[in-house]
Amino acid sequence: MPIYQTDPWRVQFFEHVDCPDEVIIPTKDWEAWTLYPRHRWIYDKLAVALSQGLEGAPHGVIPPRFPVFSKPIMNLRSMGAGSLAIADLGSYQAALNPGHFWSTLLTGAHVSTDAAIVDGRAVWWRHATGATAPGGTFDYWHIHAEAMPEIEDWCGAWALRHLAGYTGMVNFETIGSRIIEAHLRFADQWPDLYGPGWVEALVRLYASGEWAFDDQGRTDGYSVVLFGPHGPAYRHPPSEAVARARAIRGVSSVQISFHQDRDPARHSMPPGGFRLAVINATALDAGRRARAIIEPIFLTM
Repeated sequence: MPIYQTDPWRVQFFEHVDCPDEVIIPTKDWEAWTLYPRHRWIYDKLAVALSQGLEGAPHGVIPPRFPVFSKPIMNLRSMGAGSLAIADLGSYQAALNPGHFWSTLLTGAHVSTDAAIVDGRAVWWRHATGATAPGGTFDYWHIHAEAMPEIEDWCGAWALRHLAGYTGMVNFETIGSRIIEAHLRFADQWPDLYGPGWVEALVRLYASGEWAFDDQGRTDGYSVVLFGPHGPAYRHPPSEAVARARAIRGVSSVQISFHQDRDPARHSMPPGGFRLAVINATALDAGRRARAIIEPIFLTM
């Protein structure tokens, strides 16, 4: 298998693609941290903010103006842990936390962007936006077929300045086209929605440093998410129910996205809920119908 994949529900995307044994492709930030010491600094979110001319400083430094956004300087587990907007000085003083920082509160669309990078130069882009739900959760992600030139121009120029010598995938999270996080990996939640041959192109990028992918037939995709309340020790639904959801026309994959033999508290989850499943589909209605099949099973188990 070509991918370092610790989430068994995502092995389905990669297990049928050949890859040289010596090629290592990370899907988690802690793997990329070890593999790319020269560029691991980009996991310092304060450094990324300052590299773009945004205001920011560690907790303890008083912001010159409010509101600001606060989160951990480094968080290799993702899922938005510890993030919040701070409206005023009193709220800031109450929220002071070692290892956290504040920065400019950005506005605009929140976009997740995967980019293929060859020696710091972006050669392929794909963008996704999320339909947000309470507490840092999402109803679904829309993987867009169209380009987003403002993001590509800003992030492409940033990569040329800061990622020279790096070849591989980068995931950018942006708000208003400004980078709030960068990751030396791709979003492994929806590679099946990038089109036939994409995983093979991914392997070639890491194996030979070349990007060759016929992307002319790209279409919109949707990654529909199912969250449940925090607290219960959830069990996986019967395989028959998963198969029924997967059989809906337009559904490309169903991921039961947690370890049932692991303490729920050991999963990195947003405050608004515990992620139970992800359904990828080429039509939003198909993804929602598949979610409707498995959701009541979780709630009654």
